[in-house]
Amino acid sequence: QVQLVESGGGLVQPGGSLRLSCTASGSILDYYHIGWFRRAPGQEREGVSCSSATFGIVYYADSVKGRFTISRDNAKDTFYLHMNNLKPEDAAEYYCAAAPKTRTYRTRCGLTFDTWGRGTQVTVSS
Repeated sequence: QVQLVESGGGLVQPGGSLRLSCTASGSILDYYHIGWFRRAPGQEREGVSCSSATFGIVYYADSVKGRFTISRDNAKDTFYLHMNNLKPEDAAEYYCAAAPKTRTYRTRCGLTFDTWGRGTQVTVSS
């Protein structure tokens, strides 16, 4: 069973950038679909970006398209969410997640992720 640990959150001004990292241990990241989710206070959890283990299928929520990029470095068992041009509405607790590639990948982060990180806070404020 893979374990995930996020890092890289913090306070950034509107228009700024952050890179979130999610490091996997206990298993090989190659074998997993990956995803980033967020939850703002009083709101439901939202799938921000997800990527399949194979074939490079990537999904971005409309609200982050063109500003966020998901990537993975399987050699480091780490995946990332690069966030540019951050807006106040991007402020949330961000969670990384993984699902075994034996599970059918579904777009819009619609597959079941059963391994989650503990979250990292992103605050966007001037």
